Amino acid sequence: MDEKVQQAMVEAINDEYKARALYTAVIDKFGAVRPFINIVQAEERHVQRWQRLFNQYRLPIPEDTFAGNIAAPDTLKAACENGVEAEIADAQMYDRFLEFVEEPDLRETFIQLRNVSRDHHQRAFERCANRLASPSTSAPSQGQGHGRHGQGRRGQDRRGQGL
Repeated sequence: MDEKVQQAMVEAINDEYKARALYTAVIDKFGAVRPFINIVQAEERHVQRWQRLFNQYRLPIPEDTFAGNIAAPDTLKAACENGVEAEIADAQMYDRFLEFVEEPDLRETFIQLRNVSRDHHQRAFERCANRLASPSTSAPSQGQGHGRHGQGRRGQDRRGQGL
């Protein structure tokens, strides 16, 4: 494997480490709020996938230097906006790697992670930012918007019935 491909792998896992650290910092500051609680779990799975690929190619796994070293933004709205920007940058990074990476398993990983960033995470953060930008919406309180316990969508129980 050439040096440029190895560097792409390092950049990709570092990006996952950084995202996981940022989303963890947001959860630590604002509580277990969506979409951060869901997306931080996805970032953990992405890190694990990269670790398997590093092992498969017998490359040293880069150390996570981001954990505990990333500060959450001042507001939840800013955190959601930062999430949008980060996921757009992720998709662009993966597109850039696809221009030169030829290994099928790496290409598949880049494509899948790009699609998750672009089609799922970015949209979740956009919904979050839009919800918090709405003048009739205040920041979610503890327990609001978690979906699994009690209230899910605004004013509805788990069955979609109005409260």
